[in-house]
Amino acid sequence: MSKFRNLVVGSALASALIASPAFAEKFGLGRPAAPEEIAAWDVDVRPDGLGLPPGSGSVEDGEMMFSEKCAACHGEFGEAVGRWPVLAGGFDTLDRADPVKTVGSYWPYLSTVWDYVHRSMPFGNAQSLETDEVYAIVAYILYVNDLVEDDFVLSNENFLEVEMPNAGGFIEDDRDTLELAEFVREPCMENCKETVEITMHATVLDVTPDDQTDDAAPAEEAAAEAPTEELVAEATVEETAEEVPADEVAVAEVDPALVEAGEKAFKKCAACHKVGEGAKNAVGPVLNGIVGRAAATVDGFRYSPALADAASGGLVWNAETLGAFLADPRGYVPKTKMTFAGLKKQDEIDAVIAYLSTFGG
Repeated sequence: MSKFRNLVVGSALASALIASPAFAEKFGLGRPAAPEEIAAWDVDVRPDGLGLPPGSGSVEDGEMMFSEKCAACHGEFGEAVGRWPVLAGGFDTLDRADPVKTVGSYWPYLSTVWDYVHRSMPFGNAQSLETDEVYAIVAYILYVNDLVEDDFVLSNENFLEVEMPNAGGFIEDDRDTLELAEFVREPCMENCKETVEITMHATVLDVTPDDQTDDAAPAEEAAAEAPTEELVAEATVEETAEEVPADEVAVAEVDPALVEAGEKAFKKCAACHKVGEGAKNAVGPVLNGIVGRAAATVDGFRYSPALADAASGGLVWNAETLGAFLADPRGYVPKTKMTFAGLKKQDEIDAVIAYLSTFGG
């Protein structure tokens, strides 16, 4: 921690020197930083409260904002959805082999929570929250961790009064004096073993390969058993040609280059949505078969009331409606749980739709 603080202070000092008029005049480099440029970088908050902007937010307001902007990933009460981070609970677990590290059980400083929410959340639409909204969401996170009451209002004035349970669980980083000497000493080059043998397997992590007497055999057997891509494609066409409607057959004729571009662009969506064989609902619903499907019809997924209402009104996901939604999710379906800001380039939108059209229901 001390090294990190020194690095931060040193970087800040270097930046201040480089941005100073004297530096620019002496060395002929750069120019003084404009006040608005400094303000754009000066957004961090320290544990002592330095950097906190004036503002406030209540647990009550935070609950509504959290439900709208955060619950899709973190659950209504910070319990997490899928593999997204859990924010609440985990008390008395830090001494276990598999601790539950949450804001309440692990984080030592409230400033870290405020700073992270302010700079990085909500996912896909970072820095869209107003100052009072950040205070309210942080107040609600404190509430679900049983650290404040339901009528609590968090502000820059009472910020330092909130005590985090694990504030005393962190120590200064002293590895440079305790461990570094051990790392830089002369290595021992005597009494080495003549042979090395594996005595244990990392079965939990499943990283140690089993013994293989003939590496080529399994590959050859797999190749012999697996049909080629061409044969699979031909078989698929023959089996489904009579069953697939004409408009769905056209989907298979989408420009391969466009599909390839869509696969790359879909990486922006893949954190929440899954496609392909065996895909399951995650933060968002599985998207297999979405092109041409009625909205809000994936089994087992809890849709927002807004999207359910749109579906009741007859919303069907085709190229036009998907394109409008991907460009501006909250503009197309106000109050949707999807916090993604949208794809800004039309060619990306077209490519993603082409890619999704290759996955049947």
